[in-house]
Amino acid sequence: MKRMTSGIKWFMILASILMIEVAISCSSTKHVPDGQFLLDDVTIQILDKENETEDISSAELVNYLRQTENHKVLGGLKLQLALYNISGKDSTKWFNRWVQRLGTPPVIYDSTLTEASVNQLTRALSNKGYMNNQVTSLVDRNVKKKKVRVKYEIKLNQPYYVRNISYNIPDDTLSTLILSDTTLFPIRQNSTFDHNKLDAERVIITEHLRNNGYFAFNKEYVTFTADTAAGSRAVDLTLNIAPPRPLKRLEGYTAHRPFYVRNVTFVTNYDPVTMQNNEYHGDTAMYQNIRVIHGPDDFLRHSVLDECCYIEPGQLYDASDVDKTYQALGRLGIVKFIDINSQLVGEMDDKIWIDTYILLTREKKQSVAFSLEGTNSEGDLGFGVGVDYYHHNLFRGSEVLNAKFKVSYESISGKIDGLINDNYSEYATEVGITFPKFKAPFLKKSFKQRIQASTEFHTNFNYQARPEYTRIIAGAGWKYVWREQQSMTRHTFNLLDLNYVYLPHSKSHFLDSITNPLLRYSYEDHFIMRMGYNFYHTNKRELNPLHAYQQENIYTVRASAETAGNLLYAISKMTNQKHDADDAYKVFGIRYSQYLKLEGDYAFTHYFNSRSSLAVHAGLGVAVPYGNSTVLPFEKRFYSGGANSVRGWSVRSLGPGSFNGRNTQNNFIYQCGDIRFDASIEYRAKLFWVLELGAFIDVGNIWTIRDYPTQPGGVFKFDKFFEQIAMAYGLGLRMDFTYFLLRLDMGMKAHNPASGQEHWPLFNPRFKRDAEFHFSVGYPF
Repeated sequence: MKRMTSGIKWFMILASILMIEVAISCSSTKHVPDGQFLLDDVTIQILDKENETEDISSAELVNYLRQTENHKVLGGLKLQLALYNISGKDSTKWFNRWVQRLGTPPVIYDSTLTEASVNQLTRALSNKGYMNNQVTSLVDRNVKKKKVRVKYEIKLNQPYYVRNISYNIPDDTLSTLILSDTTLFPIRQNSTFDHNKLDAERVIITEHLRNNGYFAFNKEYVTFTADTAAGSRAVDLTLNIAPPRPLKRLEGYTAHRPFYVRNVTFVTNYDPVTMQNNEYHGDTAMYQNIRVIHGPDDFLRHSVLDECCYIEPGQLYDASDVDKTYQALGRLGIVKFIDINSQLVGEMDDKIWIDTYILLTREKKQSVAFSLEGTNSEGDLGFGVGVDYYHHNLFRGSEVLNAKFKVSYESISGKIDGLINDNYSEYATEVGITFPKFKAPFLKKSFKQRIQASTEFHTNFNYQARPEYTRIIAGAGWKYVWREQQSMTRHTFNLLDLNYVYLPHSKSHFLDSITNPLLRYSYEDHFIMRMGYNFYHTNKRELNPLHAYQQENIYTVRASAETAGNLLYAISKMTNQKHDADDAYKVFGIRYSQYLKLEGDYAFTHYFNSRSSLAVHAGLGVAVPYGNSTVLPFEKRFYSGGANSVRGWSVRSLGPGSFNGRNTQNNFIYQCGDIRFDASIEYRAKLFWVLELGAFIDVGNIWTIRDYPTQPGGVFKFDKFFEQIAMAYGLGLRMDFTYFLLRLDMGMKAHNPASGQEHWPLFNPRFKRDAEFHFSVGYPF
């Protein structure tokens, strides 16, 4: 982002000073009614720390309090309350109402909520095994200041523990199944008698049984009996499995038994209004071992339904197969509604059978959008017409076809000799097809079901005819994207990716007239044929974004590898193609690129609580040109500086090494490299409304592998690279709207490795020289 004007900078500084002044000077009890008190501070102290465990801490117990003080940031500053106190008491004025919506009102002390908090803490600790806990509240009132401080003192005392575990499971088959792997059970011998873990064990047992045929089983059948002696903390625990309740259509069902799937039926024309009480009508067809009921619009191939169905007729019922079927069908864009229900049939051949019905409704198949625009460029009038077409079920397998076509024309006045074309015209088209599975021969159904994959083909062509030149831009791609069931790992394999730029005609000295090197590169002929692989993994669960902090530690790993030109180079070698003057091979008269590029990034975020976190990031990349190339294509080289890099520098203005680009336009293209390293640490805290504060430190730089004359000081050397690592620090203001985030960061240079510059501006800061502002969307990592 371009450097802000000095006026805006000073305005932001003054606004920041004003905010701090307001927060400090405003009375925190301004809106506290007479006779009442502001709840100024709430603390929890565990007196017998020796009895504290991982599950019991002051920070964790705060969640059980019914009333807490206004939120604090930056070591104790109540910014939201301070903002609220800016408002006056006249609620009829719009300014007062607006400010009060941004802030939060003072928390008025309520003694009944303090008593309720004591009860909540006592109950929570008892559930965790501390039956003899003692919770007291100490209330300190300051009548003059109208403030109250509440302190909860907790004496845990020794917890109850599980001395022995026994199992009361009348059915031997059920007992063997439940006790096949007790390592998954949270309750162990000598563990704390935690009621929450008892409930977790009930859920684990229920899921295990339902995944092994026990369709009618639920966690209410799992109970525990606890036996304790007077004066003892030892608990003898017995796990009981209760007998089942009677089932309709099944007489004599007095013991838990496994269920088998008799039939699997897809109803693709499901209508909740006309189809009730399991009465489904339509044409019926069989495919493999599934039945399909469909209407006149049999919109999905039956082979696709079979691949999405994990429920096997004749096999034991498995609840996890139902979940997998939901996920597989949910990936089909043409499917609008999914419901899977199973109905009891009865007992036949000493087995209990159920029928499973998979109910589907479809989305609209096709959509089209038109666009029309007019242009006026210094009196030269023009227009553009575009069409976007989508087909969400091209071959009755939920394949998505996306076709875009656009035509633009502009009448150019003032004809000049030597021009190639009289007016400007452009024709652009882009076509892509996405298959919701691996599109490759000889793949078995089991492999397709294990991997959630999609195959994407795309091609694009752009023809531009301007008075100065005629340019052709073309590309094509073939890639696979997949992830395994129940995994947070995603893979992307670009089997083929083509990028072609060709300038068949241009006026004399057209390229020489372009002074911006980056712009000039976009008009030079180049051809890249590459193959690449991307890996992404995270432990972040799919939670509501407002509750992401439910995981204390979240990490993300990204890695990629790509290579280009190898196949073309092998063909050139085998066909004995002639070299050009630079000892390079060409395709379509263009020297093609050959290189290997590797990248890896790791990010880790620790949530202290729902309003503050610490994020760490480290990244490394290496790219090597070889064979037909001596230098990487410009768009494949690394750069440093910018909103997602070392934020004390603007984008592409740092490095390589100690190279001093001086931010001039001509040197801009040289500030790129073959090796990248960057690392950051950032503290994030919610302030008020949607505003967040960020404080960060960034380090990093780029280097070249070879010593290029145009990039002096840029080559990587083991004995010098550490001295060439740049450092920046700064603050950022963010606006978090839950599903997207706007970010404004100000970075200051701390260590500048560029030759001819002050290397340690940290000790002699100058705002105009060292500050950079960046506006972006989303977190930097």
